Amino acid sequence: MTTRIAALALGAAAAAMAGVAGAHHAFTAQYDSEQPVAVTGVVVKIEWLNPHAYFFVDVEDDSGDVVTWAAEMGSPVVLMRQGWSRDSMRIGDEVAVEGIRARDGSHALNARSVVLTRTGQQLFTRSAAEQRSLDGESAR
Repeated sequence: MTTRIAALALGAAAAAMAGVAGAHHAFTAQYDSEQPVAVTGVVVKIEWLNPHAYFFVDVEDDSGDVVTWAAEMGSPVVLMRQGWSRDSMRIGDEVAVEGIRARDGSHALNARSVVLTRTGQQLFTRSAAEQRSLDGESAR
């Protein structure tokens, strides 16, 4: 009986971990390093989650319409090692974001850096490993 319960628990844990591993994507599958993008707008939402933190920025396009861009960053731990805190960026802050656009052409990007216009502070958003991976891809 104890062996059966242990096997069921192990199976459930393995299934849960498979879902988490599947949710973490390869950079090149989602983003195109040949499509750099820069946007400036107002932060409307922040998600400080693992494995990647996200923030959303309302940006006025060329026709005057407001479009919400989703910006993916590194993990919260990586961000903290690079000087971020949960209070670094706030809802309502104006930010200038540079990054790599999503392959599907949607209003999504993988952020390289964020400049907080209220302070002029530039914050980087990638781990050294992520940057090496991107640099290696663009060198091909």
